[in-house]
Amino acid sequence: MTNPDPLRPPDAAALNIANPVNVRKPMAQQHQHNVLIIGAGSAGISTAARLNHAGVDNIAIIDPASMHYYQPLWTLVGGGRAPMGKSGRPQSSLIPDGVRWIRESAQSIDPDAQTVTTDNGVHQYRQLIVCPGIQLDWDKIPGMIEALNTSEVSSNYSRDLAPKTWDLIQQTRSGTAVFTMPAGPIKCAGAPQKIAYLAADYWREQGVLDDIRVVLVLPTPGMFGVKEFSDELEKVVADYGIEVHKNSELTQVDADGRRARITNNAAETTEDIEYDMMHVVPPQSAPDWLKATPLAVPDSPTGYVDIDKNTLQHTRYPNIFALGDAGSSPNSKTGAAIRKQAPVVVSNLLAARQSKALPASYDGYASCPLTTSRHSMLLAEFDYSMRPHPSFPVIDTTKSRRDMWYLKRYGLPFMYWNLMLRGRV
Repeated sequence: MTNPDPLRPPDAAALNIANPVNVRKPMAQQHQHNVLIIGAGSAGISTAARLNHAGVDNIAIIDPASMHYYQPLWTLVGGGRAPMGKSGRPQSSLIPDGVRWIRESAQSIDPDAQTVTTDNGVHQYRQLIVCPGIQLDWDKIPGMIEALNTSEVSSNYSRDLAPKTWDLIQQTRSGTAVFTMPAGPIKCAGAPQKIAYLAADYWREQGVLDDIRVVLVLPTPGMFGVKEFSDELEKVVADYGIEVHKNSELTQVDADGRRARITNNAAETTEDIEYDMMHVVPPQSAPDWLKATPLAVPDSPTGYVDIDKNTLQHTRYPNIFALGDAGSSPNSKTGAAIRKQAPVVVSNLLAARQSKALPASYDGYASCPLTTSRHSMLLAEFDYSMRPHPSFPVIDTTKSRRDMWYLKRYGLPFMYWNLMLRGRV
């Protein structure tokens, strides 16, 4: 995913909801690139590094962000288990040597002319990799933005709000705490549950859990899409006494009245729950500019890049590939998925360049490190078959484990910064 700087407190100005008029800069000279990558998040950086290792020259990455963030750490920030300062590094320190960094914002793609237009120029490409990340649609739920500007509501999906989540958890000693998850694909789909468990465990440690009604709102019929992990999570919520509303989602917030409207899509009913604190997650989709391009899945409101789920090649433009959160492949949108997708994209892009059959296939692998307490984690690994796909065959990762906590807190960030972004794993 990309790491755009607009993850700020979600008011209308910061989220460009009002669509202010942009001040145009003088258009830059047109440039030609062998491989042009849109997005310098985990997908763009790791793919660029792998292309470098393969000897590809004239690679460029388009991304305006000055900082790069390891966003999975934000859940632990919100749960009081990690400092925010550990989650970011300067983007300049991560761009692979020899790769040109174009610090501009992509605005459109013309696949016939083989050009990408930015806010400051037009860039030609021989082959294109699209990985701009995912858009947080805060405005899609009425009242959400207003609620986030109150003292009772937060979201770990914003860099600036994750510390507020921890403040709310510490301040809550009684009442009702609501944790929501939207329908549709989102990045790190386990995050809405993780923070509920981190909060409940903290409240138990503080001796106040019995005084708090903890409500978890899930759009799915089960706790997780893979039965083995779903069964374990049922035990987790039962242990904490969490009230789970399945097949349900937050559809409206009354910030002044501190009421959350929960709609049960299966029963076609609604319920208003008064909250004392709430953690919300916005609906998500491809960036608006990408939705408007010919690359998007036709007639799709989410606008993801229309790719073959195994080869990750565009279904209509063979010199275009996509990976990461903005691709249409039906895998869970996680960093672990990107780690498996990047080598597939590189192998197939190199083969396509020589008009050869595409040799690599992505099997849908993803993993979701689900923190089930402040000291334990369930590592859910699976693929397109929606069956467990463990990386540690001698360890039963279908159960919550303390050793997996150390993997989440220390092992995965180390691997991300030192190996994945360098194209080594």
